[in-house]
Amino acid sequence: MTETRTETPVDQMSFEQAMRELEGVVDQLERGDVALDASIALYERGAALKKRCEDELKRAEEKVAAITLDASGTPKGTQPLDAG
Repeated sequence: MTETRTETPVDQMSFEQAMRELEGVVDQLERGDVALDASIALYERGAALKKRCEDELKRAEEKVAAITLDASGTPKGTQPLDAG
């Protein structure tokens, strides 16, 4: 039995959506009950989801690295994570 996956384009997914779907893809592939052609398609989708997650994590890391504290200890240089 295979689970249905979302048809949302990977580049339009939030980090959380991509992680949830990636976990589902991994679960399906680990069970080993998916036909070869479907396994290849799942693997391709999983690779795209993995890249999306890595890109989002890198963006978040860059934003965190840009945060500095002023003399009073107040963060400056912050930007909302959902920007850009």
